[in-house]
Amino acid sequence: MPVRDRGVVVTGAGHGIGRALAVRLAAEGARVVVNDLDADAAVQVAEEVGGHAAPGDAAGERGVAALVETAREHLGSIDMWFGNAGIERGRGLGASEEEWAASHEVNVMAHVRAVRLLMPAWVARGSGRFVVTASAAGLLTSLGNPAYAVSKHACVAFAEWLSATYRHRGVVVQAICPQGVRTRMFERAGPLQGLLAHDGALAPEDVAEATWQALHDDRFLVLPHPRAAEYYVHRATDTDRWLTGMNRLQRGLEEQGALG
Repeated sequence: MPVRDRGVVVTGAGHGIGRALAVRLAAEGARVVVNDLDADAAVQVAEEVGGHAAPGDAAGERGVAALVETAREHLGSIDMWFGNAGIERGRGLGASEEEWAASHEVNVMAHVRAVRLLMPAWVARGSGRFVVTASAAGLLTSLGNPAYAVSKHACVAFAEWLSATYRHRGVVVQAICPQGVRTRMFERAGPLQGLLAHDGALAPEDVAEATWQALHDDRFLVLPHPRAAEYYVHRATDTDRWLTGMNRLQRGLEEQGALG
């Protein structure tokens, strides 16, 4: 699956997984547009990979439209879109209306808005690739973080719908679903770090490498932590037992004072 000279956009690429994706793709010859709200970080990564910095909002309707326009001006055409930007807000039922809304905007609607602008050209030419950085939380759940868990489930669901609807038109859709990854979000997880790192906390570069390998066979689910597949099957085949186990983890975290 050659990427040399392909036009690629990576959102949230100033740090963490997004940065690692930009570096890996550029190393393979892709022409990369680096997006991030952190303008300085976007510029730094773009300079590092020989790409083009396009700092700004990658979630709101105007921000997404501006990013697509800028990327097309620089690349000529967008061949691949890596919707990596994401947020985690709020805890439990105490998460505010604003935190729920922000989670939906960034973790779901950013992808919807990008696809609306990208898909017509991809369908017309019969090729395109849309990759979302979801989370294992989008396949399983995330204790303590309902807005994150629900919005990441929606992210995966939207990607599934896209794949089912457009794969015969030549559009490949993939969802990256890691567990614990050593990013700024992981560092802010506090007492939940132990749970997130249950199967190992990967470096962002490990996720980028797993994604690079998945680009070659177009598999929908990109699982940098292989055991996530086992959990996903268990959840689907014995849901009540799965939920009982998750509740046991919840109670353990409450006893440790990690969750209220």
